[in-house]
This record gives sequence, structure tokens and C-alpha cells, in this order.
Amino acid sequence: MANWDAELYLRFGHERTQAANDLAARIELASPARVADLGCGPGNSTAVLRARWPAAEVVGVDSSPEMIAAAKASDPAGRWVLGDLATWSADRPFDVIYSNAALQWVPDHAAVIPRLFELVAPGGALAIQIPAHFESPLHRLIEEIADRPGWRGHPATARTALTVQRPGFYYDALSPLAARVDLWVTEYWHVMDGPSAIVDWIRGTGLRPFLAACADDAERSEFERQLLCGVERAYPRQADGRLLFPFRRLFVVAYQAD
Repeated sequence: MANWDAELYLRFGHERTQAANDLAARIELASPARVADLGCGPGNSTAVLRARWPAAEVVGVDSSPEMIAAAKASDPAGRWVLGDLATWSADRPFDVIYSNAALQWVPDHAAVIPRLFELVAPGGALAIQIPAHFESPLHRLIEEIADRPGWRGHPATARTALTVQRPGFYYDALSPLAARVDLWVTEYWHVMDGPSAIVDWIRGTGLRPFLAACADDAERSEFERQLLCGVERAYPRQADGRLLFPFRRLFVVAYQAD
């Protein structure tokens, strides 16, 4: 898969960070001592955690060297760790293990979610947010285009790159282990300047594996051209010329017993 582009990701930093804020605000812990931000990206979510708990030791973990470099540039004094979330562990428990829009890139949630919860200290919390927009017009367009004949590459194989389950899956995985599990879904309505902005948004995240599976740059450009045409039809302009882009996210917070 192509390298992560921190600048492209942060082009919509306000919108992406809103979910990070909403997840942190719902964690009912007053003063955790140790906090891990799994999939910290360029550090925007880690900054939210440091603001929420300024006295805590906060560690940002990400598998992308480009994202870790951007995080270090934004906060040289922060603690940043390059690591694979599928195998990440800790030598001692964390009071909060937090992951905002990252675990969808990690397979086998049936094993990963309970394993992460085991790394939470007594009285602590596992808090995750993952995109749940896979029935949206945008995602359906991407899969429809990937399935079209004529590609020299194999973009349809990217369907398996993202792992997101229904809310009940996460409840069933955590409820036997947790003192309490909170789940909710929020649909954000982002105001976008035009169809190309929606393509830019998804190019920085969920479109990446589909483009990586294309044969070459020319085929990637054609995939994006077809996607832009579809977005222009699927998302009508508002009276001021801009577009409303609804985006659903699933939130889960599970608490360890004291």
C-alpha cells in the first residue's frame, strides 16, 4: 500500500479531529496516569488526549513512519512509537487505550479487541472509534468502480483491506470482559467545497487500498476520474454551491472493573 500522506490527511483536520474530541469527552475517567493513542496519525488525536488529561503520560503509536514524522514535527517533546497495532503490546497496563479511526486497518477484530482490553488497567477504559460509512453513496461508488471490467490491476481485491463490524459484534466481544460497554453512532454532516473535496477526503484514507491495487498511475487517475463523476451525481450542491457530505462513525467505550 502507498505511503500515508499526512498533509492530505490534515487537509480536513478540523472534521477528522471532531470525532477524536467526541470520543475523548465520553471517557468517564477523571485523571488517568497512562494513556495510549493507537493509530495516532500526525498527532491531532494525541493533542486532544493531552488537553483532556494534561497530567497524564500520553504515548502515540502508529505504523506509518510518515505519520510518526509528522507527529514529531508537530510536538517534538511528545512520546511517539512506531508500531503495528495488530501486534502492539505494553510492558504494563494503560489506564486508557484509545484509538480514533485506526483499527479499521487492522484485521481480526475478534482477537484484537479483547487483546487490547486485556492491556487496560483496573478501572480503566478501552475507547475506539471506527468509520461506519460503508453503506454510503461514496463507498458504494468506490466498490462499483472497482468491480467494473477493464482494469489491468485488481482494485476489487481492496474490498478486504478494511475491517469494520456491526455494533453488536463489539458488544459481544467486550461485554463478557467489561464492567460496562457504551456504544453509539454519530453521523457528521461535513460541508465540502465541491465534489473534488470529497474525493480528496477519501483519497487520504479509505480510497488508498483501491488505488494501490491499480496497475499504475494512469489507471489510478482513471479510477479517480470515474469516482469524481459519480460523486458529482451522488452529492447535489446546496444553494450556496457547496456539498453536504454525511459520514457515520461508530464509537465504543468499554470499562475494566476496579
